[in-house]
Amino acid sequence: MTNPHAAPLAGKTALVTGGSRGIGRAIALRLAADGAQVAINYRSDAAAAESAVAEIVAAGGSAFALRADVSELAAIEAMFAAFDAKAGGLDILVNNAGIGSMATLGETDEASFDRQMQVNAKGPFFVTRAALPRLRDGGRVINISSMVAQVGYASCLAYAMSKAALNHFTVSLAGELGARGITVNAVAPGATITDFAPDLFNDPAMVETLAGLAALRRVGQPEDVARVVAMLAGPDAGWVTGQVIEASGGMHL
Repeated sequence: MTNPHAAPLAGKTALVTGGSRGIGRAIALRLAADGAQVAINYRSDAAAAESAVAEIVAAGGSAFALRADVSELAAIEAMFAAFDAKAGGLDILVNNAGIGSMATLGETDEASFDRQMQVNAKGPFFVTRAALPRLRDGGRVINISSMVAQVGYASCLAYAMSKAALNHFTVSLAGELGARGITVNAVAPGATITDFAPDLFNDPAMVETLAGLAALRRVGQPEDVARVVAMLAGPDAGWVTGQVIEASGGMHL
């Protein structure tokens, strides 16, 4: 007998920004494993994006890569023109692309501040705006935020501000799109091992310290976050919207 839950996203199409590495790659792989066709956006590392596509295809899934810097409106429009040539519509948008820096107020210069706001706040805003004509009713918008937007972290102040803006965007947009049955939620990871902050995770003592801050006594893996995204993308999460869901293993409880 066929398991109806074996491919909960069969027939769906997803776009994951920043999907070539780290958490974004794990999300792309998971959504593909759940049956979705996945468009993997990347900014500069074409080899990493094509590697993710190849991994999905080798596992029997469907994927393609799209290059764009999500902080640039012209690049976003070009990305969606390429998307339209490969897909008939969009069901799941994951705004994952992001950058950050470990810097206090005094250590953050204007260029770093502007770049973080452009990628982490402006990018999701205008990617979503461009996606809306393509996003089918009943679709999903999932923004990848950070727990630092909800807890005081002076050591990454501009990054935390940009993610706090993304959280507000999430809640406000949920109200706007609810009439179409489109849910809008954010996932806020805690300490998660990727190349996003290599100086942290290459230090065993720091990893141990971060693990000790979590109720589950470990740091996260990209797949931990991907599972939460997959839940929100699936059919059983249709009654959840306007939420910022922390996926941190219970940090700072």
